Amino acid sequence: MHFLLFYEAGDDYANRRKPFRVAHLQHGKAAVERGELILGGAYADPVDGAVLVFQGDSPEVAENFAKSDPYVVQGLIRRWWVRPWTTVLGPMSALPFPDLEKIAAESK
Repeated sequence: MHFLLFYEAGDDYANRRKPFRVAHLQHGKAAVERGELILGGAYADPVDGAVLVFQGDSPEVAENFAKSDPYVVQGLIRRWWVRPWTTVLGPMSALPFPDLEKIAAESK
């Protein structure tokens, strides 16, 4: 199953994150190496938050990441939350591609 971790950044996030960036990226690299974090990054224009994609059996994998992330610990992130994400398209989707004929019949 996939989970999205959303970060809402505090004021002047792009500048305030600089002293903690290496520690944050090391934290993320460790999660990638454990097979938990699939993809992540900050929003662009404006840089006011981020989204990270996790895989696991429960939202705890994303929640534990956030609770120990240097950006969160140091107060750069104003708010964070996790949402389950039902993935059905793409090579890494958690569910098989839907039966289009069945969906078409059900929509009549």
